[in-house]
Amino acid sequence: MKKTQAAILVIDDQDDILFAAKMVLKKHFETIYTLNDPKKVIATLSENQIDVVMLDMNYRIGFEDGREGIYVLREIKTFSPKTIVILMTAFGKVETAVEGLKLGAFDYILKPWDNEKLLQKVRSGVEESRKEKKKNEKTPPKESFFIGDSATIKKAYSLAEKVAKTDANVLILGENGTGKYVMSHYIHQNSNRASQPFMHVDLGSLSDTIFESELFGYAKGAFTDAKADTPGRFEMANNGTIFLDEIGNVPLHLQSKLLTVLQNRAVTRLGESKPRPVNVRIITATNINLQQEVAQKHFREDLYYRINTMEITLPPLRERREDMVPLANFLLEKIMEKYGRDGVEFDNGALSQIEKHTWNGNIREMENRIERAVILCENNSIMASDLDLSHVTGTIQNDDVQLSDIEKTTIEKVLQKHNYNISKSAEELGLSRAALYRRMEKHEIGTGQ
Repeated sequence: MKKTQAAILVIDDQDDILFAAKMVLKKHFETIYTLNDPKKVIATLSENQIDVVMLDMNYRIGFEDGREGIYVLREIKTFSPKTIVILMTAFGKVETAVEGLKLGAFDYILKPWDNEKLLQKVRSGVEESRKEKKKNEKTPPKESFFIGDSATIKKAYSLAEKVAKTDANVLILGENGTGKYVMSHYIHQNSNRASQPFMHVDLGSLSDTIFESELFGYAKGAFTDAKADTPGRFEMANNGTIFLDEIGNVPLHLQSKLLTVLQNRAVTRLGESKPRPVNVRIITATNINLQQEVAQKHFREDLYYRINTMEITLPPLRERREDMVPLANFLLEKIMEKYGRDGVEFDNGALSQIEKHTWNGNIREMENRIERAVILCENNSIMASDLDLSHVTGTIQNDDVQLSDIEKTTIEKVLQKHNYNISKSAEELGLSRAALYRRMEKHEIGTGQ
């Protein structure tokens, strides 16, 4: 039997699962890679052309909620959005599988699998991967961005366009959900590094113990599980752009390590003594008032000025009222494409409520509500009730409302909505669990117990 020219990567912490998958797949596909450590997936993807990734959802004994798999899926989709991912789980939780599909997974399969079903899903994944490659060959990839007509956002994007042509460090400020990641990608796409890697790192999700190994890499034998030389995120972003999100959440004792890399433009892997030069464009972002943090000695002044060559502030959505409806239609088009839908529209009542709502969660809140509405709506018409905006009675004047108050209120509402489930709340807020806990502590918000 002639093998299909395709590379499949199987990720699972159980070696017997990896062995079984390899035995089945190697008869039908040319190259099979296996990984028992999901932390190495980005390095593997950066070094090899992978057509399909088969990703286990659970990696630690006693943790069977699939959150680790969702985290790794996000990492893969951030690094390589077009990579085909098939989720694997021994625990058939439809909710987690659906969440994975919403985040871009191609399909899922339950363990133990039927070999024919497994082969069928992987073949479909390879076929989809080839379609994507052909599409990309015909049409050069071009990210679409919604800018809008409000003066504040036009000013921000005008500034971004000018600074994109330089290698200046950029600090992006704004509330949660205002589009800081999109802005950083816009700068990368409009820079001379556009064809090189764009590496997104959520610093708020990195614990102290993995901060250095994730960012700077490590040598084989540097610590117990360091079984091979592994590059960090800075090295993987070489010649491209690294976007350090949530930089305001980096503890003081780790800020000095980051500052050293930014000053020297070189990283030293854990377990090594020789620095490795890196050529990266650095973009950082935070929703924290860094000037205030500097004044209170919570953030290093020298690091602040190092990352702040150019500062861009994104306005909250409530200050862009003229952009609300056009933005909603832009997001609706994107979501329809994602789900293969056509002809879905907002009815007049929904559009009216969209203009009235305060959108404290900003663009992320709008996107989540529209995505849910696309799934729920009937007859291709999105009503206000599909957006859960039936009871909006009017806007509030926010000029006198402090940013921290808005953040606290938003977090409290989301926590109550999810009955204080930290994982679900963090997901909706676009935060890591660790970052959400830090904000709860900052605002003295309880855990609902």
